[in-house]
Amino acid sequence: MGDFYQTGMVTTLHRLNPDGLPRLEAELEEFAEQNPIGLVLPALYSEFETSAMIRIRAELARVRYLRRIVVVLGRANARQYEHVREFFKDFSNVTILWVDSERTQALFRMLEDANLSAGPDGKGRSCWLAYGYLLARGDCNVIALHDCDILNYDRRMLARLCYPVANPNLGFEFCKGYYARTTDRMHGRATRLFITPLIRALKGMVSGAPFLEFLDSFRYALAGEFAMKAKLARVNRIPGDWGLEVGVLAEVFRNCSTARVCQVDLADNYEHKHQSLSENDPTKGLRRMTVDISKSLFRTMAGEGIVLTRDHFRSLQVRYVRLAEDTIDRYYADALLNGLCFDRHAEELAVATFAKSLQEAAEEFCEDPLGRPLIPSWNRVLSAIPEFFDLLLEAAAEDTAAPAEACAA
Repeated sequence: MGDFYQTGMVTTLHRLNPDGLPRLEAELEEFAEQNPIGLVLPALYSEFETSAMIRIRAELARVRYLRRIVVVLGRANARQYEHVREFFKDFSNVTILWVDSERTQALFRMLEDANLSAGPDGKGRSCWLAYGYLLARGDCNVIALHDCDILNYDRRMLARLCYPVANPNLGFEFCKGYYARTTDRMHGRATRLFITPLIRALKGMVSGAPFLEFLDSFRYALAGEFAMKAKLARVNRIPGDWGLEVGVLAEVFRNCSTARVCQVDLADNYEHKHQSLSENDPTKGLRRMTVDISKSLFRTMAGEGIVLTRDHFRSLQVRYVRLAEDTIDRYYADALLNGLCFDRHAEELAVATFAKSLQEAAEEFCEDPLGRPLIPSWNRVLSAIPEFFDLLLEAAAEDTAAPAEACAA
């Protein structure tokens, strides 16, 4: 996005020079001597059957500043695990953590027995496990993460994501990516039509809430790309559901000075798979995602001392719909100016669906404000099970060395 305007509480790093990759990578190779960098790739096996993963592998093969790449493989059988090992056979710095192996599952059971649940299967648990592995190795000061379904992946994205945290002269501890998501139309409905109007509706009802100001400072609060200092990954707790991105920002707000937080423009455009709206099924698609996001947001606000009652939620739902409908008018004008398709009915349907999600999340929150516990911080895990890092490293090494059939759960 070709502007240099600073808004909100968080420093914004713009994309003013699209041709700076050689300089960025050369500097990152220097920074990596002082601040070694690890990359986390949470992936389902199904993503290895797409062109996106092939492109990501080709781009990562040209990156020389990464100390480690940790691929957390979920929903894979023994044959599929072997295929992924073969997929990365030319990489000397890749470790594959097989979520469904018997050794990994035994570690999850150990945590359950110690009342330290790592949560259900999902992206949150996968990310948390990879952070633990990198912390156990102890040789990465910076941890970056991005999704594995990016169709137009370019290693410029990774360089721009890592640079603010890896550069020792900048002092940032957390960096979140942002980007536009357009083809012949606008995408990113959960961000455009849900989280941003919701945050602003809450801001209008709750005066002087720094956390809401913090969230509203991010141009793409639901982006799955971020980098952080390893020490932050050690103390953060995160949700195990679709509330991951909001939950991560909540922990960053809690554990890190806002002066050490930034967001960076990663690309002119970003294309990945689009979730279905699933307006009639609250267990799938954007419907489920927005329920989880709402509950994560409500619990964080309650933790900040903000009182939320059923009356508040009734007003919030009305206010959200009003702001979201106003937002549709803004995007209609934007689309018209840029010659993009704009389906007003689909946009209105999305808002109506998200309003249902908001109502459902409010009801669940009122019934059980605590909800499912967050995945515990690694500091807490090690306090309860001091040998857990050793066990995690051992499990990963044995899975790598043994035939996959012997590792399967």
